[in-house]
Amino acid sequence: MGEQRIGHIEGIAPGAEFHRRRQVKRNNLHSDTVRGISTLVDKDGTRVADAIVLHGGYEDDHDDWDSIRYTGASPDVDKYKVKGVPRLRRSQSWDYADNAALKRSYERGHPVRVIRGWRGDKRYSPIDCYRYDGLYLVTDIRTAIARSPAPDGTPVEICQFDLKRLPEHSQDPTSLERQIADLLERQEQVAEEDGDDGGSEEEVEDAEEEPPSGEKFPEARAAHVQRLVRDDAVIRNVKRLHDGECQMCGLRLLGPDGKSYSEGAHIRPLGKPHRGPDVEPNVLCLCPNCHVRLDIGAIVIEDDWSIVVRAGAFGVDVRPKLKRHRKHKIHPDYVRYHREWWLSR
Repeated sequence: MGEQRIGHIEGIAPGAEFHRRRQVKRNNLHSDTVRGISTLVDKDGTRVADAIVLHGGYEDDHDDWDSIRYTGASPDVDKYKVKGVPRLRRSQSWDYADNAALKRSYERGHPVRVIRGWRGDKRYSPIDCYRYDGLYLVTDIRTAIARSPAPDGTPVEICQFDLKRLPEHSQDPTSLERQIADLLERQEQVAEEDGDDGGSEEEVEDAEEEPPSGEKFPEARAAHVQRLVRDDAVIRNVKRLHDGECQMCGLRLLGPDGKSYSEGAHIRPLGKPHRGPDVEPNVLCLCPNCHVRLDIGAIVIEDDWSIVVRAGAFGVDVRPKLKRHRKHKIHPDYVRYHREWWLSR
């Protein structure tokens, strides 16, 4: 792995997962195993921030995937917890080293890496690990008043940062992704040179060799190269928990080698107009048939996890309720979005 730096770490793509903070630090994604803000020395000798961790932070934090509102740092002596949530005894300072470093990154336009832990927002948190979710830019800073006052009742000022995720085309691909992008581009060039008559997308896909992992390339392959690695990490995590068993119908497909085959289905679809995130709470482990039925709205899920069949499939039964795993926290916001999208049509 490359050394700690501003931007992506060579060889680590967004979506990479790490068991604990020690592994995050060992891979140079973050400089510390406890602090939320990671810093390094910039070219002029001053310290700037290169990464932050979202892992059950202050109550004034707000994570909306594409945008983040982040509370700055304080010395440990200034912090205490109420029901596990950190609060402050006194106001934060822009002169505190970590806050000053993140402020410099804002002033200099440096992107920062965002790592999410399992104690963060339930809509985006990974399953019992830390996940690198790409580069964000600090777009604004301010001094704000914390939601909770100090123990003596006086208002607490906090250093507040707004971050915006860089667009997909601005997320610099790693060496692995460059190789995949080059391979796909060569395949398309070969098809053109061989006199491709512009046949259907299905015909072109059928003619291409399947990837050795068994996962299909996304349809918009050239435009979403990063999805190849991100989806694999998230989907593999969900499939492992469910041991390849379909959460809707219970089918578990086995190959001649005894290995199960299943697919990761995004409840709120990726890309426009849905803009669903590639995170475990937005993914189901399904058999191919149920995956298609979910994607075309033939099946929707109620808030109590009941499965509603809107269009029949002869000879196929589904469970009364979606099967869930205690570690796989499917977020109801995605289920509600999928249901309302299809019921409105």
